[in-house]
Amino acid sequence: MSKAHVIGLGKSGVAAARLLQREGWEVELSDRTISETLLQQQQELAAEQITVKLGQSLELNGANLPQLIVVSPGVPWDIPVLIQAQELGIETIGEMELAWRHLQSLPWVGITGTNGKTTTTALIAAIFQAAGLNAPACGNIGYAACEVALSLTEGGRETPIQNLKSKIQNQIDWVIAEVSSYQIESSNTLAPRIGIWTTFTPDHLSRHKTLENYYNIKAKLLHQSEFQIFNGDDGYLSKLGQSHWPDAYWTSVKGKDSLIGEQGFYIENGWVVEKLTASSAPAPVVEVSALRMVGEHNQQNLLMAVAAARLAGIRCDAIARAIREFPGVAHRLEHICTWEGIDFINDSKATNYDAAEVGLASVKSPAILIAGGEAKAGDDTGWLAKICSSTAAVLLIGSAAPAFAQRLQEVGYHSYEIVKTMERAVIRSAELAKQYHASVVLLSPACASFDQYPNFEIRGDHFRQLCLAWATERKLTAKLDSASSGQESIVRSR
Repeated sequence: MSKAHVIGLGKSGVAAARLLQREGWEVELSDRTISETLLQQQQELAAEQITVKLGQSLELNGANLPQLIVVSPGVPWDIPVLIQAQELGIETIGEMELAWRHLQSLPWVGITGTNGKTTTTALIAAIFQAAGLNAPACGNIGYAACEVALSLTEGGRETPIQNLKSKIQNQIDWVIAEVSSYQIESSNTLAPRIGIWTTFTPDHLSRHKTLENYYNIKAKLLHQSEFQIFNGDDGYLSKLGQSHWPDAYWTSVKGKDSLIGEQGFYIENGWVVEKLTASSAPAPVVEVSALRMVGEHNQQNLLMAVAAARLAGIRCDAIARAIREFPGVAHRLEHICTWEGIDFINDSKATNYDAAEVGLASVKSPAILIAGGEAKAGDDTGWLAKICSSTAAVLLIGSAAPAFAQRLQEVGYHSYEIVKTMERAVIRSAELAKQYHASVVLLSPACASFDQYPNFEIRGDHFRQLCLAWATERKLTAKLDSASSGQESIVRSR
């Protein structure tokens, strides 16, 4: 029996291990960490004949070496053991590549980019599903790609992913995959029918080292796609234009005159307009007002989603219906609650300066901003300028707080406080919103979450829980105060 080793006991790693085990491999899975949750998963997988080693890293010693190594997305591609594996001739791939090998007979939409991936992916999946297609969203959103592969039965065998199986009913029409740079660099043969590049700004440079490396990784996915869609309003991508991507479909919220090339999608007179070929006439597809999400960046996401749908042959009425009903994405400018006219908004997915700048530009000013976490490399100039023009106060949390405080001082902004934790930030933000007559409290961290939270989703969930609990408590206190005041008035009248 062939032996496979999976590195990383996350959702992707577990799905990869199960898929390999179903295909007849002897599977071992390792993770450097230990926790109660991981110990429970270890027991569950042992019952499926999958060996899990916790608190350990893969070592390639001895004669019993694996024939295949599968790497979870969060594992760096250049760690010593993977370099050693390649020197030993051991095939090493990412979880996304493994899924592609099982699903490559299906058409894929692959969405990559620094920012905007998740919203664009979710909107594309909603449009395809409104058209009656089974099109699960996977990768960095929704299911792990290997979970989608597992949802298909083979030879009548059952899959452990019963919930997904029942939703997809063993018939998939399209795979809608949000693909990070980490997943692209470990997926050599991944070749979507439609490839989309949303934005490009410096990010993940601690892993990719240079902007050129980061660009080339992203570009690989688009080069291997049959159809290519680019955000023509992105400064970096638009400079490359037709010289680098002569056959691509470009988009622009600024109208036909700003369209790169002679085919693409743009906004004109409140409509998304398509021009599918250089010789075809422009045609309206859907009104922009159908989209409930605010901000120019979401209009850019809309254009790319519509482009994918039209290139897949989806009718305009299904596109319009899906866009009208689309609720938005959790952790991306997600409205949590309103207390005494103050909107609390969760933008936890803004894990870099550019995304956080977009978040601030999308809400009413002045806002109370909660920022911080584990800092990333990047250019903070635009973000700091937006803070100066659009915020009444900034509350700093996490390990980046001292460095952010220093940067704010350097640009002459002094209305900030280091509060360290999310609990303190939520309570203080409400006080400051009242003091400064701000109508928005915005969590838009401009940082990764790993100093205090396992991921940005859990950070956003914690913010949501704190906001809802605090607002509920304040409303209850107000009712009790009102009732007490009423009783005092009755006693006085007697």
